Amino acid sequence: MLTQNQLKCHLHLLLLVVGVCTNNWDLTLADYSRLDFPSDFVFGAGTSAYQVEGAAFEDGRTPSIWDTYAHAGNSGGANADITCDGYHKYKEDVQLMVEMGLEAFRFSISWSRLIPNGRGQVNPMGLQYYNNFINELVSHGIQPHAVLFHSDHPQILEDEYGGWLSRKSVDDFVAYADVCFREFGNRVLHWTTFNEANIFSLGGYDQGLSPPKRCSFPFGIKNCTRGNSSIEPYIAGHNILLAHASTARLYNKIYKPKQNGLIGINLYTFWFVPYTNSIEDRLATQRTIDFYIGWFLNPLVFGDYPEVMKKNARTRLPAFTKPELVLVKGSFDFIGFNHYYSLKIKDKSSSLETNIRDLIADIGSDGTTIGEENTDPNQYPVFPWGLQGLLEYIKQAYGNPPIYIHENGQRMKRDNDLNDTPRVEYLHGFIGSMLDAMRNGSNTRGYFYWSFMDVYELLYGYDSAFGLYYVDEDLIRYPKLSAHWYSGFLKGRNAVDNEIFHQVDEKSSASS
Repeated sequence: MLTQNQLKCHLHLLLLVVGVCTNNWDLTLADYSRLDFPSDFVFGAGTSAYQVEGAAFEDGRTPSIWDTYAHAGNSGGANADITCDGYHKYKEDVQLMVEMGLEAFRFSISWSRLIPNGRGQVNPMGLQYYNNFINELVSHGIQPHAVLFHSDHPQILEDEYGGWLSRKSVDDFVAYADVCFREFGNRVLHWTTFNEANIFSLGGYDQGLSPPKRCSFPFGIKNCTRGNSSIEPYIAGHNILLAHASTARLYNKIYKPKQNGLIGINLYTFWFVPYTNSIEDRLATQRTIDFYIGWFLNPLVFGDYPEVMKKNARTRLPAFTKPELVLVKGSFDFIGFNHYYSLKIKDKSSSLETNIRDLIADIGSDGTTIGEENTDPNQYPVFPWGLQGLLEYIKQAYGNPPIYIHENGQRMKRDNDLNDTPRVEYLHGFIGSMLDAMRNGSNTRGYFYWSFMDVYELLYGYDSAFGLYYVDEDLIRYPKLSAHWYSGFLKGRNAVDNEIFHQVDEKSSASS
């Protein structure tokens, strides 16, 4: 296991290995099949409760912070009251999973559907829904991977004590998790406590771009009127780490001996590269990695926050007590990563302010992603080597823990065009890059495409979509070209040795 002091030297080595690429992924180079992956590696797809279930006011469910946020007009007037109506159409959706050949499915549980008051009495109708859904997956041989928190704690707890700004949230979350383990753990063997713990803390408490929409001038959005961007992200992140670790302790002590499952946490992870080859930009890149990834991974692996965070944030960063350090360190069986694209980092240490973003670096000198100038603004640039770089860094810097790629997908404008060739290119490139990382020793255990179908997107509403299936106004699901490609891959076809990929390749060649 590497020490914190050894981390910085790895960035330079990784940049030499991975390279700072400037060209799109060469589709002709990577041919592979499902058989190139270990037999116990799992391929799947995912959605989340608020984004897919709908039935927002049915069968005892109470509002989550996302309901409140969306109904206040913060998503361009869009909400997920109905969205894909997965609450009523789950059997149809599982049948589509079977037809596609999915080996696993990642979903989240709505805390406010299962325990409407946030604590106390369990809602029998919510309990029945999740039992039915899990049973449907298992009966068709699809491995369920459950997420306990996908940015949607009950609004009643936000109103009562401020949600994740209060230590009370730790106890309430553990009690909620206890219900889930007790009721579903005989069938669910893969548990993720928090989805994108780092981005939830930043978006909700620093930038105000997501619920509970807390931030402060001049760091957050203009109409954000409450919060403190300099302090609250650290407090929320600290309480989330304690909630995760306390939940893992409960699971390992009470449930794991009987259920033999695994528990982990999920982070959003860009891969960061220096804007230039200067020492300043390289140091800024490492600082950014420490603040975005090390913020959570360092306590989990090494037992404390990165030194650069403690140095810069000082007393605004909560300190772990000795018992808490013991609780947090090693409190995971796996780490989940959501990765979509890479960013350039330019140093701005000469103008450090007091919130997290100004303490790290300038993302892309002008906020741009790598290669954005050559990319459709509705799509992510396709640089799969970023995933390989990320996985190689985690291997070297954090002792190669078990990893699941929980989300990875191509954003496109939402419409009824089922010929989503850029998404096929994206899938092909990133799965190939992951395979390269695994061949180089990465301990990656599974891959889940985001998302199974076009859902309500937390940042984009219904303007953008990531789905393998298009969902029309009548809630009918239609497979896209990417669904056919992914299905063919899962059923053993070579990545480029099938009719679908040749269609994509011909279109790409014609456009270039």
